[in-house]
Amino acid sequence: MNDWTAFGRVDADGTVYVKTAEGDRVVGSWQAGTPEEGLAHFARRFADLVTEVDLVEARLKSGAADASHSLTSVKRLRTQLDEAHVVGDIDGLVARLERLAGLADEKAGEAKAAREVARVEALARKTALVEEAEAIAADATGWKTAGDRLKEILDDWKSIRGVDKKTDGELWKRFAAARDGFTRRRGAHFATLDGQRKQAQTAKEDLVTEAETLSSSTEWSSTANRLKDLMTEWKAAPRAAKEAEQRLWERFRAAQDAFFTRRSEVFSARDAEYQGNLEKKQAILADLEAVDVDADSRGAQNKLRDAQAAWHEAGRVPREAAAGLDRRWRAVEERIRVAMDSAWRKTAPQDNPLLRQMRDQVAEAEQRLERAKAAGDNRRIKEAEQALASKKQFLALAEQAN
Repeated sequence: MNDWTAFGRVDADGTVYVKTAEGDRVVGSWQAGTPEEGLAHFARRFADLVTEVDLVEARLKSGAADASHSLTSVKRLRTQLDEAHVVGDIDGLVARLERLAGLADEKAGEAKAAREVARVEALARKTALVEEAEAIAADATGWKTAGDRLKEILDDWKSIRGVDKKTDGELWKRFAAARDGFTRRRGAHFATLDGQRKQAQTAKEDLVTEAETLSSSTEWSSTANRLKDLMTEWKAAPRAAKEAEQRLWERFRAAQDAFFTRRSEVFSARDAEYQGNLEKKQAILADLEAVDVDADSRGAQNKLRDAQAAWHEAGRVPREAAAGLDRRWRAVEERIRVAMDSAWRKTAPQDNPLLRQMRDQVAEAEQRLERAKAAGDNRRIKEAEQALASKKQFLALAEQAN
């Protein structure tokens, strides 16, 4: 037996892992002996699976087993490997089973093809004629040419022998239905052409009306999506009469252009605002990053507190810059927190004026939040909640440090 234990490991708590290309996977726990004994136990389980695969492979290659049965066994073993409590070369066995699955599938296909060859040969010609007739019935618009071809198909049909009665009857029903369907479609085509054009005009007038209504919307995302859908519907709709089609298209396109022009102007203004906000926040960060926290941790903490309000008031920034700013802000907060922690450790809790000051700041932040809620100002509520959470975090860290 191969040394399957090389594909496993046992942690100090007895958890057993198997190594795979996708990473280590837990397969069990071993508490009854040494790690080596545990690995050997789970490796024997893997060896049992390998033996079973060997047997399936031998029977498949010798022809002693039915290929479809072998394929079922291979799929079962492959499924078991995903959660098997074993230690061994899982990836290698998976690859082997996949090769066996391909071989079994190939042999099963050959057997099936052999059984079907006689029936396929007998049905091939009539089936092809039926399918051609159905294609003509569904899609043909060259009415005279298609009608002549259906007559030729009928003559060919009558010359074919050897199909069993039941199957022949089923195919004949399909052919007759196709021929009748073509006849009806050809008769209806010219009678309905004018009606279709009128219906197309009505449908496009509805699309134009909706587009013109949406042209003044400020729901940018949903309206843009709906206008795109309307364009798709326009392209899918049949054409109206030439003059009506052109007139409706000019109105439809003008409505779309009006909306997207306004959206572009608004987005440009918003981008400019976000860029200005970014510059404000970069300046705030640069000021904080320049503070010597080791020389004056209290001053640094006060400066951070003042900066928090300015930070929230600065507003949103371009999405691509937000993550970088947040990382720099957290780094500044952490640097000041560490410096404060070091300073507070040198002062008894009852004598620590910073703790008293921070508790006062928390109380003040709570009052500010209540005033914002009373005013119903969502922006102020959000800013007050963020400021309160930050102050509570600093107070909790300070109290723990003391």
